[in-house]
Amino acid sequence: MGRCRMAPLVDASAVSLHRFVTDHVEPGATLITDGWMGYHGLAKLGYFHDPRSQRAARAHGDDPTKLLRRVHRVASLTKRWLLGTHQGSVHEAHMAGYLNEFVFRFNRRSSRSRGMLFYRVLELAVAHAPVRYDHLIASRRPRAVPSTPPRSRGRPPSLQRPPANRPWRAIRGSAG
Repeated sequence: MGRCRMAPLVDASAVSLHRFVTDHVEPGATLITDGWMGYHGLAKLGYFHDPRSQRAARAHGDDPTKLLRRVHRVASLTKRWLLGTHQGSVHEAHMAGYLNEFVFRFNRRSSRSRGMLFYRVLELAVAHAPVRYDHLIASRRPRAVPSTPPRSRGRPPSLQRPPANRPWRAIRGSAG
């Protein structure tokens, strides 16, 4: 398997799919896709399109799971990574960042020089504009009810109880 590219799409329409392809694939490349109608029209954009239908493969007696093995492998690895690393707690607003991290890790999985991996991360950190907290959060909506600070210091009411009966602590300095 080579490199991969991923991005969240609004829908599976031809407009969304064609925009992704033109942003990430060099014109003149051969695109092997499934039989989804949204891919039709890629030839007009300057790509060689080789659609492969699972339904047609079944009709010919071929194994449809062998058509796009690597695509399905990357998709299952992504799902496993999201469920394992992020425990399935993935917010839609941050999906692009999660996919970018997966693609970064996947594309560098067989890097011979692990030091270069660290170098590239540092290079990206230095060359990239600062990322502010406002850019990381999904929304800037304030809490519905602002939290109020405690009125007094000490234990919370749930832990308040009378002092224990310990007579040996009441006698101080009277040891003869």
